[in-house]
Amino acid sequence: MNALAATNRNFKLAARLLGLDSKLEKSLLIPFREIKVECTIPKDDGTLASFVGFRVQHDNARGPMKGGIRYHPEVDPDEVNALAQLMTWKTAVANIPYGGAKGGIGCNPGDLSFSELERLTRVFTQKIHDLIGVHTDVPAPDMGTNPQTMAWILDEYSKFHGYSPAVVTGKPIDLGGSLGRDAATGRGVLFATEALLKEYGKGIAGQRIVVQGFGNVGSWAAQLLSEQGGKIVAVSDITGAIKNSSGIDITSLLNHVKESRGVKGFSGGDSIDPNSILLEDCDILIPAALGGVINRDNAKDIKAKFIIEAANHPTDPEADEILSKKGVVVLPDILANSGGVTVSYFEWVQNIQGFMWDEDKVNAELKTYMTKGFKDVKEMCKTHDCDLRMGAFSLGVNRVARATLLRGWEA
Repeated sequence: MNALAATNRNFKLAARLLGLDSKLEKSLLIPFREIKVECTIPKDDGTLASFVGFRVQHDNARGPMKGGIRYHPEVDPDEVNALAQLMTWKTAVANIPYGGAKGGIGCNPGDLSFSELERLTRVFTQKIHDLIGVHTDVPAPDMGTNPQTMAWILDEYSKFHGYSPAVVTGKPIDLGGSLGRDAATGRGVLFATEALLKEYGKGIAGQRIVVQGFGNVGSWAAQLLSEQGGKIVAVSDITGAIKNSSGIDITSLLNHVKESRGVKGFSGGDSIDPNSILLEDCDILIPAALGGVINRDNAKDIKAKFIIEAANHPTDPEADEILSKKGVVVLPDILANSGGVTVSYFEWVQNIQGFMWDEDKVNAELKTYMTKGFKDVKEMCKTHDCDLRMGAFSLGVNRVARATLLRGWEA
């Protein structure tokens, strides 16, 4: 099942649980706007190259739309639609005043020079500048983009609308980016894991943890969990996978990854097959890489007691059913990885106020939001007698539905 089909399925189950009117259900599912633009740039060798840029704006009942911009050669419209919709429910679960959006450009950023990427980003911004805005749609970095990309969007947008630092988040600190943003999604994973384990009378100390994916989110989650006494027993990325049942020294691994651009060849652990990482014996499994990695073929062999979804849509619905029967507790992505968008919200607030926070305040506020989010989801689980995924979806859908009705938008 692809990402869009799975997201639609979860939405429909939540709508049924909430008893939503069929007209309202239909209107909540249809995106507010889908934008597709041609971006033609001169390359460094003087030839012209054309790329397709797009933005799916899903819903703005609760506030400006929010979501990443990705640069990737295979940008699938269905996946972007699913991720835009997922952002709508994610921001509602986190209870921050946003709707959902997603977008990007179909290109391979590795094939473009720094100046070509800048030209492409500026042309894309010229095409969509009147469709994004501080109180309309606030982009952020995603796959293949970074703070520098956001700096170019900010600069190009400001040529049309005056200096507007709040038009994008995930910016460099020197242009109004927030302290703590880099670690935010990983730190959110830590706080969500703490909240979940507390329900079972456990703490992070002594838990055996496997992390699949050692990019920004996976590496920060591993580092922060190990600082709290968690034992990281296996880690993987695109280069390979390593295992050490006594616990991997994450500081040494981070240094190795910096030098070698991957976990492969790390001397503080044994090399294992990356495909077997999800099946390693552990207490907590954190998929922090791609979607759809836990499916009906491997779910029955997973040994973890808890799965914390740091990636978007890592678990297929068929796998959900298998894991549920096994008694595995899954903390869903729309709660587990919402730390990033929550600190993006803090960045936006700081930019609008023109008053920046110190990092301790950012982290303390993030903990408050993540802990409250988990409590709200648990309340929904009790009310509707459902698992955490349905609790989170029904919480998000309910908040958006209420805002839609209050604004008089029902069909």
